[in-house]
Parts: sequence; C-alpha cells; structure tokens
Amino acid sequence: MADWVYPLGSAAEGCWDVSLGTADSAVTVEGWAHTGLKVATLAPGAVVGLPAAGEERIVIPLSGAFTATVDGEKYQLAGRASVFHGPTDVLYSGTEKAVTVSSSDGGRVAVATAPANVQYPTRLITAAETPVELRGAGNCSRQVHNFGTPAALEADRFIVCEVITPAGNWSSYPPHKHDEEKEGETRLEEIYYFETRVADIPGTAGPGADVDAIGYQRVYASDERPIDVAAEVRTGDVVLVPYGWHGPAMAAPGYDMYYLNVMAGPGRVRDWLISDDPHHGWVRQSWEGQDVDPRLPFGA
Repeated sequence: MADWVYPLGSAAEGCWDVSLGTADSAVTVEGWAHTGLKVATLAPGAVVGLPAAGEERIVIPLSGAFTATVDGEKYQLAGRASVFHGPTDVLYSGTEKAVTVSSSDGGRVAVATAPANVQYPTRLITAAETPVELRGAGNCSRQVHNFGTPAALEADRFIVCEVITPAGNWSSYPPHKHDEEKEGETRLEEIYYFETRVADIPGTAGPGADVDAIGYQRVYASDERPIDVAAEVRTGDVVLVPYGWHGPAMAAPGYDMYYLNVMAGPGRVRDWLISDDPHHGWVRQSWEGQDVDPRLPFGA
C-alpha cells in the first residue's frame, strides 16, 4: 500500500520542507496524480522558485509577508503572523509560468499545485476579499477560508481552502468522501497540510515553548480499495487522501489545529460534491439550533 502519511521532514527536498506531487517533486507517490504541495521556511532575504510547468499554483503565506514574482511582475502578499491570525493575501499564477517567492523578514510559505491544461490569468486575492465561512456548530464548529474554491477563483482543476479548528473541536465531520464521478459526487484527491499550536485559554498560563501540540486525522475505506489512517499530526505534517471516507480531523483539547486542503481530480466539473458516511451523516441535523463556537472567528 502507498504511504499516505508524511511527518515533518519525510517529504523534504532541497530548500523545501514539503515537496509532494508537484511537477518537480523527487518524492513520488504511487497512484497520486492530480494535486501537489510545496512548503518552505525562508530565512530573511531568501528566495525559492518553481520553474514554468503544466500546473496551476496558489502561493499561500503561512507566516510572514512575501513578494511573489510571476512573468516578471511582482505581487506583494501582506501575509500574517501565523495561520491562526485570519485570512492572508494569496496569489494564483495560472499554468506554464515560473514563480519565485521571497521574504525580506523571513517566514513560511505554501504553494498548492495541480496539473492543468487551460490557462487562467494570474490573480491576487487579498485577505479582505477572501470568503470566510463559519461551518458547523457546537463542538463541530470550524472556520474556512475559501480563497481557492469555484465561487471565489477562476481556475482549471484545483479547489484550495484552509480550515481552522478550535481546541477540542472536530472538523471534516461527519466523515465524507469524494472518490467517484456520479450524481452528487465528484472524484477528487485531497491533501491535508497541518499546523498546530497551544490554544489561548483564559486563566491558564500555558505549558511553555516545548509543548507537543497535537491533532488527529482519520481516513478509512469506502469500498474495496484499502486505506486505514489514524494519524497523530503536528505542524508540518501531511496526510494524503486518495479515496475513502475521511474525517474527523480532531483538534485535541488544549491545541488549535489548522489545515490547508488542496483538491483536484480528473472529472469534467470543478466542484466539491461529497457523500457523507451513511452511518454518521445524521450528525449534521444535530447542529440545528446550536450556536457556532464563540471562539470563532480567529483573527477577528
């Protein structure tokens, strides 16, 4: 069986902390074809680059501010202190364009990719333009930044968003799948890139800098194709979802959890259409009448 879980460092390549599924990735995953991810931690003044290739890309500051250059034109990405400080400016590059990213003060940046054939124009999406969704209710409340969804971005193949889950809450729940092209469902690979932190809990001093901030991710089989993931995740870890039911993504008590989702597939329609696990789909009904977690939104 292919390896679907990549702890920090296990998918590193050169200057990249993560290099999976992209046109220039040395790490190959059997059966993986439609999505890719790069993550780099830049020292002040450092630069990373991606050559022109048949893939569309979105540059996403995780911490810090960046300058992204596409076809000689520079775009300023204001960035943020961390992924837990609300939306950020992001840059969609289109296909067949070299991309370089630099940071005068340093920081961490992600680049989501997907093989694509149709060229769409480069576009800067500012933090102010980013649709922010508060999804679910009660202890299934989470915050979604929908900068790379079909409603927000013209693109060829991929769907990209980020999700922030307060400590003790479950997201990607109820468990769902998108592994078939059929009525009401689209076939999409999915990447989860995680970051975690100690939650700000009023009245507590916190555990200090050496704490092991953890979360959990579950993926399991929806048909005869085997997959069984129950992974402990931390900042910099990646879980790939080629098919199957996935969820919950669990923020452990005491620790907030962030994940970047990159989805794409071979179908005709660029849309996120899902089927809930029939054993657990009823949970959505339980949210009616419940309030959204008052800790949301992050970055308000």
